[in-house]
Amino acid sequence: MLLLVLEWLSQIWHLKIPLAFSYFSTRMILAGITSILFTIFLGPRFIKKLYELKIGQAIRGVEECPLLAELHGKKKDTPTMGGILILSAMALSLFLWMDLRNVFTWILFLTTAFLGFLGGIDDYLKLRYKNSKGLRARKKMFFQVLFASLIAFYLLVPSFTQSVAGQKFFRPPIAKEQIVSKTGTQTLNFTTQEYIERFYLPFFKDPVCVFDGGLKILSFLMILIVITGASNAVNLTDGLDGLAAGCLVMVALVLALFAFLSNHIDLARYLNILYIEGSGEIAVYLLAMGGAALGFLWYNGYPAQVFMGDTGSLALGGVLGVSSILLRREMILAIGGAIFVAEAMSVILQVLSYRYRNKKRIFLIAPLHHHFEYKGWPETKIVIRFWIISLLFSMIAVSSLKFQ
Repeated sequence: MLLLVLEWLSQIWHLKIPLAFSYFSTRMILAGITSILFTIFLGPRFIKKLYELKIGQAIRGVEECPLLAELHGKKKDTPTMGGILILSAMALSLFLWMDLRNVFTWILFLTTAFLGFLGGIDDYLKLRYKNSKGLRARKKMFFQVLFASLIAFYLLVPSFTQSVAGQKFFRPPIAKEQIVSKTGTQTLNFTTQEYIERFYLPFFKDPVCVFDGGLKILSFLMILIVITGASNAVNLTDGLDGLAAGCLVMVALVLALFAFLSNHIDLARYLNILYIEGSGEIAVYLLAMGGAALGFLWYNGYPAQVFMGDTGSLALGGVLGVSSILLRREMILAIGGAIFVAEAMSVILQVLSYRYRNKKRIFLIAPLHHHFEYKGWPETKIVIRFWIISLLFSMIAVSSLKFQ
């Protein structure tokens, strides 16, 4: 929004606008600062309002998980749906500092709005009806897959893309790859479908495979798995004070770095990564997300004054998933978000083991962080150690830029 206003002032009044505002790096910093300040300064009023509305966190029942109910009994009635504060900060940063003419801006905004609304309904049902578990898992998964399918259709199906390409705000993104040889530099241009069909692995500069033709269905399925998987993985991680928020900050910064570097053709050529036109807007939004999560951590750290709830976790995980798809860095998300992957896998393995191994369990309880609680680890120690692991894997993810 601010970019449009500055351009209008420059054209109408011939005012000299500092070029710094047009730089992605400047807008990334400003977006992060805006989100942090918004969440920190509005946090007390927001939390107070949640208390007045009696939006308290529900704890697993004594019959279902007696030890967990005992460990988390003190958290009962702590306000939830704090994700509204995070998403509001991100939306403010988006409208202030991002280019509203860029398709990435609108894809990320729609992801935030749709999954945030879905998570909000889930939280509302849990609060509105006693002993309710919110939306049924199948229904929640259906809407997540539906949204991911729309993203996949836009990126992979030419006829669908062309039907909206003429609209001002949905011009399909393009990518370029520069190959340097002894004879000179060769530039390859890719359409939206062509660059989305290319699959990259960390530590390898060339795509390991191209899902074109009949293999396009594999790319379609990957988009569905990454978006729904990331959304649910962050949701499962959000179980201890500050755990999900702290990990989100690190993963968002990692993907923001890749988005920023992918937006500069010279840096992309030097690092042997794909140049994606306009991907700097993804970096701006991820910095806004990291800043909002960091500001939220001010109140979500132990002992938490507010929880983000499904309103925040489903949307934030979805934003990470969509960003990794747009950047062709799905495996970077898997490495940097190793904690999210571990939490999701612990639940999947627990369910499979219970169902197919005569009700035998691998973990004392799932997700993984609760397993360590059952083993007697203090909550703060679990969170800090998970943060350390998340930081380690984030550094490994970044190191792939040079070791390829």
